[in-house]
Amino acid sequence: QVQLVESGGGLAQPGGSLRLSCEASGSALDYYHIYWYRQAPGKEREMVSCISGRNGSPYPYRADSVKDRFTISRDSTKNTVYLQMSSLKPEDTAVYYCAADGKSYVHQCQVISRPAYWGQGTQVTVSS
Repeated sequence: QVQLVESGGGLAQPGGSLRLSCEASGSALDYYHIYWYRQAPGKEREMVSCISGRNGSPYPYRADSVKDRFTISRDSTKNTVYLQMSSLKPEDTAVYYCAADGKSYVHQCQVISRPAYWGQGTQVTVSS
C-alpha cells in the first residue's frame, strides 16, 4: 500500500508558475502509475496528467487543457512525483490531487479511470 502527500499549492497570478509535489511512502513509486487530478468548485474531478510505471508507456499523458503548460515528472531518488505548472490561468483554480495505481499489467496510465490510492489534495488558486 502507498501513502501520498501533496504539497506546493497556493496562490499564483495569471501567467505564473507553481510546482506541486507528491511524496510517497510505503512503496516505491517507480512501479506505480501516478496521476494528477483536479476538482474545481461545482465541477467533476478531472485527470490532468499521468505518468506510467516503470514497465509501462514512456510517454506521459496530459489533458488537452494543460498541454504545453503542465509537465509531470518523477524523481525516483526522492520517491516523489512533480507537476510543474506554468502559464497558469484562472480556470486552473482547483484542488489538485495526487493518485497512484499499481496495476502493472496496464501499459498506459490513462487507461485506469479510478486509481486505487489518493492523497488529501492541495489548493491551487490563480488570481490577480
